[in-house]
Amino acid sequence: MLFLIISAAITVFLLATITIVVLSGKDTLDARLMEVSARTPGKAANPFQDAPVTGLAGWATGVTGFLKPIRNLITGNDEDLSYRLALAGYRKPEHVEIYAATKMLLPVVAVIGATFAGSNMIGIALVGAVVGFVAPDLVVTQLVARRQEAIRAALPNALDLLVICMEAGLGIDQAMVRVGDDIRLGCPTLADELQIINREQRAGKPRLEAWRSMSDRLNLDIVRQFVAMLVQTERFGTPIASALGQFADGLRMQRMQAAEEAAAKTSVKLLFPLVLFLFPSIFVVLLGPAVLNISKGLGEAFK
Repeated sequence: MLFLIISAAITVFLLATITIVVLSGKDTLDARLMEVSARTPGKAANPFQDAPVTGLAGWATGVTGFLKPIRNLITGNDEDLSYRLALAGYRKPEHVEIYAATKMLLPVVAVIGATFAGSNMIGIALVGAVVGFVAPDLVVTQLVARRQEAIRAALPNALDLLVICMEAGLGIDQAMVRVGDDIRLGCPTLADELQIINREQRAGKPRLEAWRSMSDRLNLDIVRQFVAMLVQTERFGTPIASALGQFADGLRMQRMQAAEEAAAKTSVKLLFPLVLFLFPSIFVVLLGPAVLNISKGLGEAFK
């Protein structure tokens, strides 16, 4: 009976999906025709935009294209989603499609897998659907936090190397390229960001705009402060090397204070595991034999 209910629910879901796609097909077709007709005659197509996508990205694009109305309801705005994935280090357009396809298909896979459960099928299906729907968001959030923490930890050392390179006679742009090459093994994420700045400047983007773009890509307060300091030194003509040295000292002091704060919280965090798990075991080991001896002696005394 439960199997029939789950099968009926999946069938209704598929029928609703097909109905939505069929009803919205005309609008999609009209929009595509308007786009084609609006093209300028003789203008060459973008080879990167029209290039076929294969592999996992092609499969995800096909799934999201077939379920486009449901995709828009589930994933929301593509710009916000692209920004979140960019914070996690995934900047290609196909990454958005893979994320959307995963978010749509995981609940369905969980419901189908729950039909093979022997008992409590409905509960397992509901829990699996919720977990499958929320899991991609949790994974992206964890990846963003890990990437930001890696950049936050590597930035003071990178600034020290940047100061050394500039004091040796290199300009700010050449120093950033050299530092990016040196820290690639330790923090490839920050090295990639520095390389992106160099490529943007080579493409003709102004230096201040390239630095602000890095601040927007990383979304870190420490990087915003770093970029604001660079912008001020660029505008007012102050020595960049001395400003970078002072900024690096301030970052190192903040990191030391954060480590001291975490160490101070350790004793409080250890209190609850000690009280709940270790102290009862210690009491049983220490007082257990004494309690047995006392009970044995009292039993013999009252015989």
